[in-house]
Amino acid sequence: MAGGKTWRLLLTGFFIIACHSFKAFADLQEVTLAKQYGDSYLPLMVMEHYRLVEKHASMLGLGKIKVNWTSVSGGAAANDALLSGRLDFVSGGLGPLLQLWGASSGKVKGVAALNSMPLLLNTNNSSVKTIRDFSDKDRIAVPAVRVSMQAVVLRMAAAKEFGEKDFDRLDRLTVTMTQSDATAALMTGSAGVSAHFGNSPFQFQQLDDPKIRTVLNSYDVMGGPQTFGVVWTTAKFREENPKLYKAVFAALSEAVDKINADKKAASELYVQMSNSKTKVDYVYKILTNPQVGYSLAPLSTLKLAQFMHKVGQIKIEPKSWKDYFFPEVHELPGT
Repeated sequence: MAGGKTWRLLLTGFFIIACHSFKAFADLQEVTLAKQYGDSYLPLMVMEHYRLVEKHASMLGLGKIKVNWTSVSGGAAANDALLSGRLDFVSGGLGPLLQLWGASSGKVKGVAALNSMPLLLNTNNSSVKTIRDFSDKDRIAVPAVRVSMQAVVLRMAAAKEFGEKDFDRLDRLTVTMTQSDATAALMTGSAGVSAHFGNSPFQFQQLDDPKIRTVLNSYDVMGGPQTFGVVWTTAKFREENPKLYKAVFAALSEAVDKINADKKAASELYVQMSNSKTKVDYVYKILTNPQVGYSLAPLSTLKLAQFMHKVGQIKIEPKSWKDYFFPEVHELPGT
């Protein structure tokens, strides 16, 4: 009897351990993702509309999961939410990802790129022909001073124009503003804003005003097409939720394929999902611009990352773009 009792206790103990082990390695049944504003984040809108994460989670055997979507207004806000645990996947420009990758010693990495598109520095100041012409009277709006990709590209442009030691020469003129607020300020001449380094579609809408023109195109600074929007998460989430991570990655891939297969339908979806007053034809013109593309492959990211390390913005020096992206995209033709 004593032996039987002992075996029952042992079996109960093994059962409890097994249950705890299963729980520790079982994927979550709920995930929260964040997108930002603009057609740069169209793949995420497609994922939400078509419930692609739910689709791929089911295909991977996770059953019915809950997918929450929210919006953030910049990379800094996205990073804060990710670190606090309020969000599982965030999106934004490459700059904030690299900042957090360096600060976390590689514990945060990119899932995939979203697109490649030029970032335009537009101005309403008729005296400004190049960045050399900006003076203390000017204010340049960016999504996040020093941290956003636009702010970093501006530093790279300044390093080329004024010399590497003066890479931060224009920092004193930059102010943090949301895309919509900066666009309104630039077009009305309010808040002292005379220039805006933004992204699509805001930058193209600004150019509809004859008083506004482009001073700098990020492709000229980077030497060709570069990734702007990216998605990132923590290594902890990926390790603890392998199937859910795969579901999100597969959903991203399918969303990009849908956009490239029918850009007219993608334009209609953007207008619908963003509650935008922008005409579908206007969005379609942007999506078919030869400088705009949607792809998971990170382009010209290492150049930006190494510059950020050189000027002290990230503490780790990357040797390859694969250092700050998870392995799922390593087979893609990234740079």
